[in-house]
Amino acid sequence: MPEVLAYATDDHNAEFHRTTITRREPGPTEVYFEIKYAGICHSDIHTARAEWGPAIYPLVPGHEIVGIVTKIGDEVTKFTVGDKVGIGCFVDSCRECEQCKAGHEQFCTAKPYTIWTYNSIGRGGQPTAGGYSQAITVEQDYVIRIPDEIPFEKAAPLLCAGITLYSPLKRWGAGPGKKVAIIGMGGLGHVGVQIAAKMGAEVVVISQTMSKKDDGLRFGASDYYATSEPERLRELRGSLDLMVSTVAAVADLDAMLKLLKPGGVLVDVGLPEHASTLRLSSLTNGNKVLAGSQIGGIAETQEVLDFCAANGVVPQVEIISGEDITAAYDKVVHSQVRYRYVIDTSTF
Repeated sequence: MPEVLAYATDDHNAEFHRTTITRREPGPTEVYFEIKYAGICHSDIHTARAEWGPAIYPLVPGHEIVGIVTKIGDEVTKFTVGDKVGIGCFVDSCRECEQCKAGHEQFCTAKPYTIWTYNSIGRGGQPTAGGYSQAITVEQDYVIRIPDEIPFEKAAPLLCAGITLYSPLKRWGAGPGKKVAIIGMGGLGHVGVQIAAKMGAEVVVISQTMSKKDDGLRFGASDYYATSEPERLRELRGSLDLMVSTVAAVADLDAMLKLLKPGGVLVDVGLPEHASTLRLSSLTNGNKVLAGSQIGGIAETQEVLDFCAANGVVPQVEIISGEDITAAYDKVVHSQVRYRYVIDTSTF
């Protein structure tokens, strides 16, 4: 069983150190690939710092992962050695329940349930370890093919940030004739602006300040608004078909819902740490919808990679080394990255 270098944290302080972990040899239907790049998602930070509940330490996070296949099992039919591949937020599920058969493996309802890429217990009874490492072994059915058209060092964020935005935009009809707002212009939002624009929607950004306006327009937005300028923000009242919030919490849900047309939809993907409140009249007045969305299944994740390849959607990233991970966490929290940190595992 191969040992590989990785970066782990031993407690909620999320101070990372280099270590080694053991990966299993690929079984008959499994793929073993060398990880080349791994994105840092805010979910990694919440989990490593135990902000969403207890974590399994030592913890190796990372669920935006791309690499090159180096070994395959005897019964693997979907991939060959040398393929560029990736994995996202989960690595296994029951494969037989209604949700799995419908392509929603992230909502698996039967044992072993959804097995997450890290901070989960795998079929072998051992904790899973994620992409802050130099290799991983995964069942072929949970592996995504990375199109050649996407720059390899920039592809990793699409395995989480990409699908997290693509799924609700597709579900709620972003496209020609629709006006869509992306709330927040961070690691998720900057991808969402690009996707919504390529779907044909008119896109606006709502951010805390105007500091990222030039980037928002470059990514495909037609206009840019700041919550720090409430008078101008009110210009959007009753004009939006769809809003997708990527931020940790919408400060005033009632105010945001006023920006929707009757029948409009506000979708949250930001996973706020604390509970939010709103007046129900903000929904009933105009038949508005408040919805949530969480990543997507394997087929839809492959779909977003193919969509981004066909439409030139590319995350903007900053490449860092393993030794930079601890400092990068604080920088992400303070919005000091443009727009996604990606770890180069060759630095391990």
